[in-house]
Amino acid sequence: MSGRRTLERQQVWVYLAAIAGGLVLGSLQPDLGALLEALLWPVLAALLYTTFVQVPVLRVRDAFRDRRFVLAVLLGNFLLIPLVVGLVLPWLPDDPALRLGVALVLLVPCTDWFITFTQLGRGNTSLAIAVTPLNLLLQLLLLPVYLWLLLPAADLGTALRTEEILPAALGLLGLPLVAAALTEAWVEAKAERGIWRERLGRWTVPLLALVVFQVAGTQVGTVLHAGLVLLTVLPVFAGFLLVVPLLALGLTRWLRLPMDAGRTLAFSMGTRNSFVVLPFALALPAGWETTVVVVVFQSLVELFGMVFYLWWLPGRLFRSPPTWG
Repeated sequence: MSGRRTLERQQVWVYLAAIAGGLVLGSLQPDLGALLEALLWPVLAALLYTTFVQVPVLRVRDAFRDRRFVLAVLLGNFLLIPLVVGLVLPWLPDDPALRLGVALVLLVPCTDWFITFTQLGRGNTSLAIAVTPLNLLLQLLLLPVYLWLLLPAADLGTALRTEEILPAALGLLGLPLVAAALTEAWVEAKAERGIWRERLGRWTVPLLALVVFQVAGTQVGTVLHAGLVLLTVLPVFAGFLLVVPLLALGLTRWLRLPMDAGRTLAFSMGTRNSFVVLPFALALPAGWETTVVVVVFQSLVELFGMVFYLWWLPGRLFRSPPTWG
């Protein structure tokens, strides 16, 4: 466990090193791009499987034991944040690929390092684990609805072609999710099998590092030409990280949640599920590569934001118990 925790604490630098390595390799050996792209899909499927194994999908009913917290999570992640995204999108440059990337990555709450940062940030880990499968299932159901409401139909029709998106959804999301559910059932059948969930969890950070290495290597041209694009979305992603904890604080006070539950809510609203939407971004047709870069870039901004959260949330924003008067 200590090795896994150490790796999780240092994951920001691991991912930065992986991206830098991928950019260097892609620049020096552009012929390797096809090989990296071919290997990306099975590695991404393995990453999603190890991620989903950590999500107790078969225990989704456990989330409703604390109904006030569940209400706060549902309002925060699936009402307030879509409203924030809807307000932000019109102010972005009129670039459909950029807007789709921002929408994809900000509309889906995280299901993996959200739990890690909740634990590190003195949140309620039990609540985080309980609500994670609910977040996962709802985001998969609601994401198409949000995209349809927030983005022009013409852009969606061009980008999200059924013959390209369905294989990504079924193959890279459906199969790992079903495999993870079967694994969970097998693990929970006998107590001694619980070690396998921990063993699989150790692979999440290395696999994610390998994925961003491959993405950087295959998209090096797009990354190098996307400097202005990234400067455009950087304030959006940074502002998002500053605004959503304030929304979480408002929900915490309104629903009279304990401070540790409030921190958990803030981490849930602040972390996004970038590598669950990555298969959709990678399956987009030619000309939409910027969407992939935006999705990966958001995850890096978020990781630095989580370092800030670990100081800000427990030490400042959610420090003292509220007085309900």
